[in-house]
Amino acid sequence: MKQIRITPKNAGRLDAFLLGEYKMLTKGKLHKFMRENKIKLNGKKVPLDTYMQLGDELKLFIPDEALTQPQGAPYLRAKRIFEVIYEDANLVITIKPAGLMVNDDTEADTLINRALLYLSEKGEYSKESEFKPALCHRLDTGTSGLTIIAKNEAAFNELCTLIQGRDIVKKYLCVTYGKPAKPSATLTGYLKKDAAAAHVRLCDANMNGAKEIITKYNTIDTSGRLALLEVELVTGRTHQIRLHLASIDCPILGDSKYGNNAANRELKLRYQALCAYSLTFPKINGVCKALSGKTFKCPLPWYYKQIIDGELK
Repeated sequence: MKQIRITPKNAGRLDAFLLGEYKMLTKGKLHKFMRENKIKLNGKKVPLDTYMQLGDELKLFIPDEALTQPQGAPYLRAKRIFEVIYEDANLVITIKPAGLMVNDDTEADTLINRALLYLSEKGEYSKESEFKPALCHRLDTGTSGLTIIAKNEAAFNELCTLIQGRDIVKKYLCVTYGKPAKPSATLTGYLKKDAAAAHVRLCDANMNGAKEIITKYNTIDTSGRLALLEVELVTGRTHQIRLHLASIDCPILGDSKYGNNAANRELKLRYQALCAYSLTFPKINGVCKALSGKTFKCPLPWYYKQIIDGELK
């Protein structure tokens, strides 16, 4: 824990001081730490745009590695937990656990760093390698499931092109607080991203920055207040599934940003009940042709059986 007494030199906006003092911090990370009650001014959680006054006491309950760059390659400090669903010379398909960030410059234990550690121990990666294995797509920190990591530039470019062209079918399983009025539907709309607030919202099509979103869902089962859905992402925007389902009064259970926090606390959900459980590849003639026409699935998440059996409701 860091304790800072505000002087005339560092008085001013809280966020401006922290971003200026700790170069490893980002606006997104500040919002995350604030939500987690890790930043306190005079013992209280306050907005990041609060102006600090002379004599105020600022306490930071933030790990040192998130504030200053430690020595050595970050991936060497990642955990040796890396579950492989599929691997060849060009790529790895792995399972990201809920709560693990896919990538972050201020954290050592991320999905990509676990991948780099895994590949380095196999002799397939070092700091001198021409290409640094890279994520082909992202999952939210609280979302679990299948993630593709390319081992070389040719595979990375090919896979990113397939994803951007919507050629890879991505399906998710989730639990919603509330049952959809229609058992199956295709939701459409437009999304606008507020990067500074790490938040998105539905908007009009003609609004500056609006991007089309298309989300398909099918109800698998229901249990009390809850519904188990299979969701297909047609477009792949930030927080798309979370926002779209919340817009029909069926927020994802465990989602603290767009969901029902009272229900989340009651049912003791730390992360959203959302899992990227299936990837289906189209016909591929390029470097990743071994994936052509194949479907990969991860084990069903814990909440699937609990909804089916009526234990979670």
